[in-house]
Amino acid sequence: MSVLVSIIVPCYNQAHYLSEALQSVSDQTYTNWECIVVNDGSPDNTEQITKQWLEKDARFKYVYQENGGLSSARNFGIKNSLGVFILPLDADDILHPDYLKKTVPVLNKNSDLGIVSCYRYFFVGNKLNIIKECKASGSNYVDILFENKLVCSSIYRRTCWDEVGGYDETMKKGFEDWEFWLNVTKRGWKFQIVEAFLFYYRKAKKSMLVDTVNIHSEASMEYIFRKHKELYTKHFDNTAKVLFYYIKTHRLGKMKIKNSLEYKIGKGVMKPFRIVYKLLSQANKKE
Repeated sequence: MSVLVSIIVPCYNQAHYLSEALQSVSDQTYTNWECIVVNDGSPDNTEQITKQWLEKDARFKYVYQENGGLSSARNFGIKNSLGVFILPLDADDILHPDYLKKTVPVLNKNSDLGIVSCYRYFFVGNKLNIIKECKASGSNYVDILFENKLVCSSIYRRTCWDEVGGYDETMKKGFEDWEFWLNVTKRGWKFQIVEAFLFYYRKAKKSMLVDTVNIHSEASMEYIFRKHKELYTKHFDNTAKVLFYYIKTHRLGKMKIKNSLEYKIGKGVMKPFRIVYKLLSQANKKE
């Protein structure tokens, strides 16, 4: 008998993409799945869109919670699921029709595997509009210490989720997937990459990942480093090498900006305003 897979789809302000994601679930050639859409307190029409799918296929389910963030929504969905294997799917991403067909047997026949991932496409607008390909590699926590190589929609054993206590709900600014994979693999679980493009990641101008990379990446990385400091201490030399590389890159980036023509022009334009501001500040102090 085939293994039941629970596909967890949190949705917050992404109802306009949701049907595309759920269609990719419906199109799976592996049929023993349930799909739980978690309305994370979304103010849009997530509920109405989901109910259309509930009427089409009894394997779709719907749950609601007050907004708690992505990690919280995933955990809530998993708590309401029955599957032996878990597959998280963001509401704006798409699965290849053979995703489950090619990943479930790999996970099922290898008892030391906790996670199975795959190659992925990045697309804009239509999934046929591929702008980038990503072929990951690796097999254990060392391979993901400094870079998350696993797609967010990697399939894994429910046992792994139980062991780590679910996704870290304090992580609301991204990288929660990376932290989860580290938490699982540091306990001895291995991961395997299926060498096929089975996942389509939507590249948007505005998204949690974009915000994380542009604004919150350092804070999120520091949190992960500190939470799993025993791993980074164990691999201290590599940790130091990576951190100093970031420092050097940041310093060179600042130097490049300061030496640019645009920066020099901007500095010249602002000079009179700085002088006026300084004089006004001195005058206010005298008063």
